[in-house]
This record gives sequence, structure tokens and C-alpha cells, in this order.
Amino acid sequence: MQLSEELASDIARMVEFALTEDIGEDDITARLITPDLNAQGSAITRQAAVICGRPWVDEVYRQIDARLTLDWLVEDGAEVSSGQVLFSVTGQAGTILSGERTALNFLQTLSATATASRHYSDLVKHTNVKLLDTRKTLPGLRRAQKYAVTCGGCFNHRMGLYDAFLIKENHISACGSISAAVQLARKSHPKALLEVEVENLQELSQAVDAEPDVIMLDNFPLQDVRFAVDAVNHPIKLEASGGVEGDEELIALAETGIDYISMGALTKNCQAVDLSMRLNLL
Repeated sequence: MQLSEELASDIARMVEFALTEDIGEDDITARLITPDLNAQGSAITRQAAVICGRPWVDEVYRQIDARLTLDWLVEDGAEVSSGQVLFSVTGQAGTILSGERTALNFLQTLSATATASRHYSDLVKHTNVKLLDTRKTLPGLRRAQKYAVTCGGCFNHRMGLYDAFLIKENHISACGSISAAVQLARKSHPKALLEVEVENLQELSQAVDAEPDVIMLDNFPLQDVRFAVDAVNHPIKLEASGGVEGDEELIALAETGIDYISMGALTKNCQAVDLSMRLNLL
């Protein structure tokens, strides 16, 4: 998948930080291995998954030792089965081992996010809903996890607090009303996406009158979501958030005809994919 310039820059920074965290001044164990000993390491998954993280693995070994050769057998977004080889890395044995844990950490974490996203996107593929991520990401891995979400077939909400408005209860209270908050937002950043969160049907009516781009229905009962979808005959998009406790609830919500469903579970409830590396001396 195509990487944005911002993400490509982030990858180099993330990897540098992770390698410094792990190796520090030196990998004292790898120093036990003679520099002229070459090997090939093969990364293997021990469970079915959707793979994500190739650019991070590539960058780990580029920063460790640019002479190493990587051979990928899968693309980001590919579904793999238990026991499948994902990539091999060939070169100096010591440097392969120095980068092993950092490379697999990125790969197992981002593949977990992609796997969860694919699970949920498959559940609702018979509808027109778009499943969105949230800002509930691992600190420092925001862009990485949002990339993984797209590899799994879901979509990105705003990247942070700087690229879109999401006006919530406390913002509305401080500004005086939904209408006042929307007017202030339009005046300050007229080109930014503007979303308003509402908690009941009365607030929904007020939000429709204010004409934001998106209205978020926060923890609405299913019957109220259905009412909102039928009632808002308007270019305003509707997003449901909260209250999705399981697969059946998600399917029922998607089948209301809602435009978007935002889910923290895409990024915050993921269990790392079980990966390992086997080293063969050459």
C-alpha cells in the first residue's frame, strides 16, 4: 500500500527510537558471534492473521545493517495461515539477531490491528457502512496503527486534534450551544471537517439545524439510530459510536443504514500475532 510522506518519516523515527530502546549502546550478546558468520532468518506466523508492517521491518534492518537482504513472501493486507513463512533476511548472523525482536514487535502489533480490522470489516461487508478507527491508539504509533486499520479494510477517522473538529458535550457547554460551537468552528477553520456529537434525539435536531458535516450518535439505542437514519434527509453524514459489545450488535447497527461506525476496538483491544524467527547458518 502507498505510504504518505508523513508516515514514511514517522517510520524512520519510530524505528530509530525502538532500536535505541532495545540495543542501547551495543548488543552485547550479538558480539559473541563472529562477524564473518552468515545466516538466513525466516519469520513465521504461528496463527492465521492479516499481515501488516513490512515498511517497519524493512526500516529496522536498513538501520541495523543495510547490507542485509530481505525477501518478502507476502504483502501488507495479505491473509496468512499458521506456519506460513512471511519473509527471510540474509546476511551477518549477529545483525539479523540484533534486529529480530524490534522487527517482530512492529510486525506482530500492526498485524494484530489489521487482523481485528479485517474481522470487523468482513462482518459488515454486505452493507454500505464504513468502519472508522478512533484516537485510542498506542502512544507513538498513531499513524502506524491507522495504516494497519486500512490494511484490514476499515477506514481512518481524524488523525488527531488538529485536522478535524469533533465537538462534544463539554465543548458545547463552554460555547453556549451546538449552533454557537459550529459557527465558531466554521469561522476559525472553514475547510476542516466538522463533526458534532449528540446524546439524544433532541440534540440531534439541534445539530441538524446547525449543519455540521457529520453528526455522531453517542451510545444511541438501536431504535433511535434507525429513527435518525430515516429522519435526517440531509447531506449530513451520521456516525454511530459506543455501545457495540459484540459482532451481532455491530451487524445490527450496520444494517440500519448508518454511514459510519467508529470503533476503538480496531486499535485498543488487539492481541499481538504470534510470530517467531528461525535462524539457519550458511
